[in-house]
Amino acid sequence: MNATLFRSVLHISALCGLYLSAAMFVPAMADLYVGHPDWQVFAMSGILCGGIFTLAAVATSGPPPVFTRRFGFLLVNVMWTTFTIVGAIPFYLSSYDLTLAQAVFESVSGITTTGGTVLVGLDNLPPGLLLWRSLIVWLGGIGIVGLGLFILPDLRVGGLSFFKLESSDTSEKTFSRLASFTRAFMAIYFGITLACAIGYAWAGMSVFDAVNHAFTTVATGGYSTHDASFGYFQSLPLLWVATFFMTISSLPFSVMILLALRKRISVLRDPQILAFLGYLTVLSTLVGIHHHLTSDVEIGQALTHAFFNISSLLSTTGFASQDYTLWGPFAVTVAFFATFIGGCTGSTAGGIKAYRFVVLYGVVRAGLQRLIYPSSIAIVRYGRQTVEPEVQRSIFLFLALYMLLWALGAIALGALGYDVATALSGSITSLSNVGPGIGTIIGPAGNFSTISDPALNVMSALMLLGRLEVLTVLVLLVPVFWRD
Repeated sequence: MNATLFRSVLHISALCGLYLSAAMFVPAMADLYVGHPDWQVFAMSGILCGGIFTLAAVATSGPPPVFTRRFGFLLVNVMWTTFTIVGAIPFYLSSYDLTLAQAVFESVSGITTTGGTVLVGLDNLPPGLLLWRSLIVWLGGIGIVGLGLFILPDLRVGGLSFFKLESSDTSEKTFSRLASFTRAFMAIYFGITLACAIGYAWAGMSVFDAVNHAFTTVATGGYSTHDASFGYFQSLPLLWVATFFMTISSLPFSVMILLALRKRISVLRDPQILAFLGYLTVLSTLVGIHHHLTSDVEIGQALTHAFFNISSLLSTTGFASQDYTLWGPFAVTVAFFATFIGGCTGSTAGGIKAYRFVVLYGVVRAGLQRLIYPSSIAIVRYGRQTVEPEVQRSIFLFLALYMLLWALGAIALGALGYDVATALSGSITSLSNVGPGIGTIIGPAGNFSTISDPALNVMSALMLLGRLEVLTVLVLLVPVFWRD
């Protein structure tokens, strides 16, 4: 592998590291405002990291590389490793006294918008640490959408071409200028975040809580400023505001951009959007009715909590309004399987994602048709687009590896002494970037503070694998990747 490729990867990663270093001064100012000494941690971390990345950017500057799959795979892995290390530094140096494994876990959980936390006593933490958690989630969300829109389609790791299939656009290019697309994406991301913050403030949150929760809602990250998450607020209107924005943030940003710029209502017929909204509505309604019938809870309140918590799981946000594991076996079963499903591709949501289920359904239907009519030509379609055999194979490979990694992660957690529920749900909630799991330890009423460092390392690895679509990381283990 040539030196030019490494230089280009390190240069781009250094530039991204500079943005994250600059972001550290925001929590520094928040802590300085309230007189908390951790402002020095953020300021010195920002200065140190900024200096290192500036030197690295200058030392590796040069002509831009030609984009190849090898370059793309290496860039994605190096960038997200850089984000993880930089994000962990303030956690490790803060007055909270985290171990290295805990600091890395908190950083990975934020950057990948998973939302699982090792911190307790959130209600009494200094504003800087709370704001840093929310910021890295929000910035991670920008990186995730950018990854999905601009890089993964060209890597062909099971992702559809988002410029074509997600938007149901049959033209060669959805946008002729990448700069215009990027500006539109950033405007929508900022706009949804601002609208979410205003909605939260209108529904009763303080300005600080509204800003932090808006950051982590739009990025579907789920970090809260309170140990009880949304259960702290005890407000049904607030839950509906959150449900709306979690749902919106689970939709493809490419579709939202087309809707905003081209006024094309037809893009809302994207098959994965219909699938996502369909199973969200069905599962939430069933859980809400079940909760109403098995508990002395009014139907409106039961549906409100059901829609909030199921949308939180499907969007992989990870907020909780109640401990839904106390709603009975049916609700627990739905919650567990919802952890696998996820939102739409091209959004900040994690999980297997709706479009893969749409394609899988098409493959199964085509296979059954060929069984009945062996000489027929059964074409797998996504909307009006034909799904190429290469994409079908990538999806099946992804699903096989996804389930294998879940099993291996659960076995590793079980070997470290955790019960079956914690091992199974801890593995999948990390791989799907959801946050809370099932059980008394990491369930919606718990957190990851009592998890051992080795187990946290396993979960951190699973979070990165899940966020980078599994294949993007595992391809580095193939020897031929490193040969010229």
